[in-house]
Amino acid sequence: MLTSITSTAKQKSVQNEEDLISEIKKRCRKANAIILAHYYQAPEIQEIADFIGDSLDLSRKAANNDADIIIFCGVHFMAETAKILSPNKKVLLPDIDAGCSLADDCPSDKFQKFREQNPDHYVVSYINCTAEVKAQSDLICTSSNAVSLVKKIPEDKKIIFAPDQNLGRWVQKNSGRDLKLWPGSCIVHESFSEEALLKLKYQNPGAKVIAHPECSQNLLLLSDFIGSTSKLLDFVSKDPSKTFMVLTEPGIIHQMKKKEPNKIFIEVPDIEGCKCNECPYMKLNTLEKILDCLKNNSPSIELDPEIIRKASVPIKRMLDMSN
Repeated sequence: MLTSITSTAKQKSVQNEEDLISEIKKRCRKANAIILAHYYQAPEIQEIADFIGDSLDLSRKAANNDADIIIFCGVHFMAETAKILSPNKKVLLPDIDAGCSLADDCPSDKFQKFREQNPDHYVVSYINCTAEVKAQSDLICTSSNAVSLVKKIPEDKKIIFAPDQNLGRWVQKNSGRDLKLWPGSCIVHESFSEEALLKLKYQNPGAKVIAHPECSQNLLLLSDFIGSTSKLLDFVSKDPSKTFMVLTEPGIIHQMKKKEPNKIFIEVPDIEGCKCNECPYMKLNTLEKILDCLKNNSPSIELDPEIIRKASVPIKRMLDMSN
């Protein structure tokens, strides 16, 4: 009897999700809206997205698309970046509380004081920061292009790198440049357990460890490949290994399994010993909230035009330097 009740509940749940998806797609067509999903979103959101990718790639796609409304399934700074690159479009974030610990670690007023204490420094900011911090920067970078961009900065310039100190140390090591680091970090990438990773390496001797450069240095030293989310995704397809231990938010594993269904991807536990390294902010977005924001045309990302103007300069400089 219990099995029958459970089976019925599952069928209703699947039917409800199908109805939700159907309604979302219908409203997107009617409103000329597109859905962008970051790799760290829940699988069901990735599956209905028009575009899936990292934050900058998604913002580029939004800017180069004729949609009137952009539904950004990610976190606040990502939706802000889309608004900066597409100021005349409506940008909606399904849950306005979907923030970012790294961006929060670098408040614009404190960053301004930090800059004033180092007035002769060229400011390179990781894209994972607020629009106000971007507006105070000389150059924006991503985890994919940070090293190459820093290498292009004239050697006589002193450099501030913000807000992620782990990424900054990795960029410093690989670019050969001395960087003054803002002391910020990501709660997800800081939480992986070195002890658990070593145990997994012992249990899976042929496996490769792949890591995002936001991870702490002790973990990067144990990794076989370090790269951005998109580069990690490319690596697991090109590398002949069959098993990978993944040191980044596990949402990316959904795409890895789709690209390589015959390979094995292992989540590394956090320091508490559980496989719970999901970003709590990323997972605030749900199918129900996507439908609600389509119905209500909100929550909408609104930025001061002057912030948009100032923040667009270092972003466009990055795009020009990346060509």
